[in-house]
Amino acid sequence: MSNKVKFERVKFMTKPVVAIVGRPNVGKSTIFNRIVGERISIVEDIPGVTRDRIYSSAEWLAHNFNIIDTGGIDIGDEPFLEQIRQQAEIAIEEADVIIFLVNGREGVTAADEEVAKILYKSKKPVVLAVNKIDNPEMRVDIYDFYALGFGEPFPISGAHGLGLGDLLDEAAKHFPKHDSGDYDEDIVKFSLIGRPNVGKSSLTNALLGEDRVIVSDVAGTTRDAIDSKFTYNEKDYVIIDTAGMRKKGKVYESTEKYSVLRALRAIERSDVVLVVLDGEEGIIEQDKHIAGYAHEAGRAIIIVVNKWDVVEKDEKTMKEFEQNIREHFQFLSYAPIVFLSAKTKKRIHTLMPMIDLASENHSRRVQTNILNEVIMDAIAMNPAPTDKGKRLKVYYATQVSVKPPGFVVFVNDAELMHFSYQRFLENRIRDAFGFEGTPIKIFARERN
Repeated sequence: MSNKVKFERVKFMTKPVVAIVGRPNVGKSTIFNRIVGERISIVEDIPGVTRDRIYSSAEWLAHNFNIIDTGGIDIGDEPFLEQIRQQAEIAIEEADVIIFLVNGREGVTAADEEVAKILYKSKKPVVLAVNKIDNPEMRVDIYDFYALGFGEPFPISGAHGLGLGDLLDEAAKHFPKHDSGDYDEDIVKFSLIGRPNVGKSSLTNALLGEDRVIVSDVAGTTRDAIDSKFTYNEKDYVIIDTAGMRKKGKVYESTEKYSVLRALRAIERSDVVLVVLDGEEGIIEQDKHIAGYAHEAGRAIIIVVNKWDVVEKDEKTMKEFEQNIREHFQFLSYAPIVFLSAKTKKRIHTLMPMIDLASENHSRRVQTNILNEVIMDAIAMNPAPTDKGKRLKVYYATQVSVKPPGFVVFVNDAELMHFSYQRFLENRIRDAFGFEGTPIKIFARERN
């Protein structure tokens, strides 16, 4: 394959990243949810309860950025102050701007001072936010926080949404100034995601024909990486590396949500995502978590079973493994499965054609008249059921988007479109047009 490939290394600037850092119970998850605009993190008035999603996209005025709630980074059984330190270090590694959050009702604490010491060393812009300042009279209490050494503290109230505009204005002043660095539309961008040591780096090297990244049997050995733009059979592609571990240490190798965070940053820039599984070890829960983010993001997906060369197999092994994948990844029923070995390059020739197919389907459009013929035939074969004496009527459908393909179905009452019937229509569309490798979205809208 290498005689067909030429590649160059290219820089790509992602959206700015803002991290919210602070000791437990200062309101990090509440501020995170306010900025994101939806209740993503779990919020309870008990220290250390955040266990849900910690990473999301957000926007403020003309600025699009990503935001991290470090309270959701579960370090395990480390001592209290050690957990704070490790969470702050992860944020420092990832963030362009850090929001240092403190509790205005409790004043400066020893834990606040510990976080401040860590942030001093980061050389990253730090904006100090004093939370739980719920009324103007409480603002006189914020001046003690000047002692932390980060300049003017910004009084805010996560509970009431006060002061967040001024805080975000200040954070945006520190966003990196750069061009978008995006690629042309006709370049297929794909990333490799998966837990450590499934062979992402080996597969990258096998595709490029050169040992560009470190490969080791120790999880978490890949270092800072840049995208690889390459040409295969006279077509341009970009591999987006998701590993990119910049720092050794137990926290970076063992923290599941840190690896997910890395994967998310690559997913948002990809057309096609390769979910890499370890054929020798099999499927674990973390594989499903990471794949779920790619599905939710609406990316084309290919499931890649690596290390197939070391699997003891007979004529039934591949089929049984595929059935196991389908049982565990029911939400990825549209994703093709490729078995290969990055180490020996066996069956690796099957991967690039599958990437092309998934990418083409991801951006595919269908003619409205043909789409409606399929929809009306489906309804004639299986009319919508009644609900409380009312029956769903489908008038017509049209495709409204690509990447992923999205379809609006105009109906008499959108509430009558049950999930099961929506899935039935999706299956009929897939039967007619394929769409292998890509999710499709169906939205019910009332005609008037």
